[in-house]
Amino acid sequence: MLRSFDIVLIVVMTAAATVTYTIKHQAENKLEDVRKLEAGIKLEEDTIDLLRADWALLTQPNRLEKLVTVYQQDLQLAPTEPTQLARPEELPMLKADMPPPADVLEAMGLAKGKGNGKSKKPVVDTDDIATGSVDR
Repeated sequence: MLRSFDIVLIVVMTAAATVTYTIKHQAENKLEDVRKLEAGIKLEEDTIDLLRADWALLTQPNRLEKLVTVYQQDLQLAPTEPTQLARPEELPMLKADMPPPADVLEAMGLAKGKGNGKSKKPVVDTDDIATGSVDR
């Protein structure tokens, strides 16, 4: 009896050691993957910092001014005229700000002559709304 119990314990210990080794091996593989990802993230962050520094150098106003003077003949740049800029009130109306169409108001019972007799907002014809335009 003692021998069969010893054999069972040896098998259980061997199985436990195998499971423990397998889990340890999987954990080491995951740790290696994490380290590779961290190294990749660090490389990307360094690349972003380098590109930001490069962009800061390339967009310095004094550098751009020198380039404009050198390439004035080719670029033919001119200052922006005030009429080229649009004010917010000149922009077209947002769809969210537009009143609903008449058929929607009729379906809701809010059109002229419908409803419970209370005064409702008048239906605005959107074709008559003046939108701003940029002078050219």
